[in-house]
Amino acid sequence: MTSTGMNMNSKITFYEDRNFQGRSYECMSNCPDMSSYLSRCQSCRVESGCFMVYDRPNYMGSQWFMRRGEYSDYQRMMGMNDIRSCRMIPMHRGPYRMRIYERENFGGQMHEMMDDCDDVMGRYRMSNCMSCNVMDGHWLMYEQPQYRGRMMYMRPGEYRNFNQMSMGSMGMRFMSMRRINESCY
Repeated sequence: MTSTGMNMNSKITFYEDRNFQGRSYECMSNCPDMSSYLSRCQSCRVESGCFMVYDRPNYMGSQWFMRRGEYSDYQRMMGMNDIRSCRMIPMHRGPYRMRIYERENFGGQMHEMMDDCDDVMGRYRMSNCMSCNVMDGHWLMYEQPQYRGRMMYMRPGEYRNFNQMSMGSMGMRFMSMRRINESCY
């Protein structure tokens, strides 16, 4: 049986300055705009759970995956200037399934994935992945093979055209995919 639910123990604390200094904001769920809590965000601690953080409000712009740990200086660690919104990633227990397509609107070659893929070109001989249907689980898609480069969080749903998504992914090609599973928590 598949169960995707909110992890009630998820917790992340954001700080205005590097090295966990300045005002702080504790978050245990989604936050579409942190500007009402902090004027800027330069460091954070993930005490439990997993989160995606974004450099623009409303889950827009570039995004980064955060798991349990300390992130004392975004600029130095990830080239990230600021965090403006965050999304808690619910823990998923059960199977993982995603169909990836070579072209927009589910066109071209299709491959169904149930596990991680570190190189789409090498495994499937697909030079492009332009749409997908996430049927089960939560996934991270990466711009380059071996889980490198910019990433995008994919939750269950249909994604018909990556080029038209306004999440900072314009022109991105996804070349590797990874499940967000229990080992991430």
